[in-house]
Amino acid sequence: MRDKFARAQIALHWLTFLLVVTAYATIELRGFAQRGSWQGYAMIITHFSAGATILVLMLARLFLRTRHRTPPITPAPPRWQTGLAHLTHTLLYALFITLPILGLTSRYLKGREWWLFGISMPVAPEPDFDMADMLIGWHETLAPLGYWLIGLHAAAALFHHYLLKDNTLLRMMPARRRGQ
Repeated sequence: MRDKFARAQIALHWLTFLLVVTAYATIELRGFAQRGSWQGYAMIITHFSAGATILVLMLARLFLRTRHRTPPITPAPPRWQTGLAHLTHTLLYALFITLPILGLTSRYLKGREWWLFGISMPVAPEPDFDMADMLIGWHETLAPLGYWLIGLHAAAALFHHYLLKDNTLLRMMPARRRGQ
């Protein structure tokens, strides 16, 4: 059995991480751009585009989980740690699938022009402002949970690596090139 995740799983994990950082950074920093400026539009388009890509990557990651076995942690952790890890991963997947769906659906329902990757997206023929506002409200309420889950996930990986000295973190690290 392999001691690392499949290369595609590792690549998608780290690409997802970079896009999540991008999505959070653009929404947190949007206040520094003047409303209606090209910088503001660039930030919001980047936020929408990163979110849509995160949705696709998370679904691809779920698919890959069905195709590749999870490499074992050695030495094996206690069952409570494994259970907590499964719960955290489930919440991460659920959150980073749900957030883009809420955000993108709210944009569609607003009935106003919006873009992904600079491409104009379709809008609802009959806007539903109440539903759009409710969805974006949920999006904004759930999004801060990502900070906590990512922090817990990273802290657990570092705890396993530096204190427990197992292979938890190493299983998701890209392979080093030979000769380095």
